Amino acid sequence: MKFSTSIGISVGILAGLWTIGSSLAGLITYAGFLSWATYYAAGGKAEGLKTTLILNLSGVIWGAIIVGISGLLGPVIGSTAGLGAGVAVGAAGMCWQGKISWLGFIPGAFVGCSTYFAAGFDFTGSIIGLVFGAVLAYFSEQGGHLLEKKEDKSTVHTTANEA
Repeated sequence: MKFSTSIGISVGILAGLWTIGSSLAGLITYAGFLSWATYYAAGGKAEGLKTTLILNLSGVIWGAIIVGISGLLGPVIGSTAGLGAGVAVGAAGMCWQGKISWLGFIPGAFVGCSTYFAAGFDFTGSIIGLVFGAVLAYFSEQGGHLLEKKEDKSTVHTTANEA
């Protein structure tokens, strides 16, 4: 079986189970899918899992910092300007942290921050959904490899053997 087929089966099964399970448990379903996408964008494997977990979490923290700055400055300069200032600091920070090698996948931070905002500033819920999604992404890749049919080298013929 080709990997594109096997990964599709694995992702499909786990994504369906995640949707059911997260809905029943009251978790933020889309957070899982956002980190799932981060995992594959970060290259997958153990390194992609580590990158996804670290960068998505950092993004949630940056989101909380943005909200904090907005709350501090909003009463002084207005809510829209306060939010703009918070976003300016947070967006710059997410880019600047990329100078550190293990924080270098900038899109992962933006996904985490966006998840936090979309989740209505639910810090814990965002993290739980993002962690589940990253782990499920890792398992989906492993499942794809398990389902993938390896070429039987004993049936491969070369022109030298056929002569």
